[in-house]
Amino acid sequence: MERRNFSIFKFCVLASSSSGNCAFIATDTTRILLDAGLSRKETFARLAQIGEDPTKLDAIFITHEHSDHVAGLPVLAKTLKIPIYLTNKTAPMLAWGEFQPTLETFQAGTTVVVGDIEVDSFTIPHDAVDAVGYCFRAQGIKAAVATDLGYIPENIKFHLRDSDILLLESNHDLEMLKVGPYPWQVKQRVMGRNGHLSNDATARFIREDMSSRVSTLLLGHLSDHNNYPALVELSVSQALEERCLTPKMAVTCGKTTSEVFIY
Repeated sequence: MERRNFSIFKFCVLASSSSGNCAFIATDTTRILLDAGLSRKETFARLAQIGEDPTKLDAIFITHEHSDHVAGLPVLAKTLKIPIYLTNKTAPMLAWGEFQPTLETFQAGTTVVVGDIEVDSFTIPHDAVDAVGYCFRAQGIKAAVATDLGYIPENIKFHLRDSDILLLESNHDLEMLKVGPYPWQVKQRVMGRNGHLSNDATARFIREDMSSRVSTLLLGHLSDHNNYPALVELSVSQALEERCLTPKMAVTCGKTTSEVFIY
């Protein structure tokens, strides 16, 4: 991949866990927030940590209506007064109070453009009304985000192809989940086809289907109760070694921001 001596594309995971999710995507002229699972105060603080001014954000994209992705959205929307992009089925699921933000709704599978960033949406299998993943494309760079999904069907494999940056879920260790504190009904939900990806499922995708173009591989949405970063690192490292792939790899979390990946 050709490296340039100036920044044209930035990607940073501000938080990724079962308790809060938010990411930042930017070019020199456009800044996007993906999900709003942190409070306004925490979102602003984490943006400040990476040298970004929240008042310069251009849009917020939402994957689905679960609280770990939208808990801070009403207050953020009221403060920033920028467009909120979400599917037309997800929009009615959110409560805004007295303030009505500018909503840009679309059908899952649609491509929208914000500034110089093209954003592709795609349906993901999750127990939400209309959950989607996204690909962000600008200046020949592609960042794909797929978390909160029970399995990886062919349509998602298609959308993840030829990504430079991939944020992929690695939610739980199956054995930890089976013997963990969750009620059996919740365990069945997490393990189901509309639940969350296990470490084994993620590693299998990397071994069998991940594009060799991926140069930054981020693992996210780890369970607070049924996983350890070391387990994720081990399973993913083994899968990468089997394919002789050497992307920069990082396990993201909810407590701290990731590195800012600059292309």
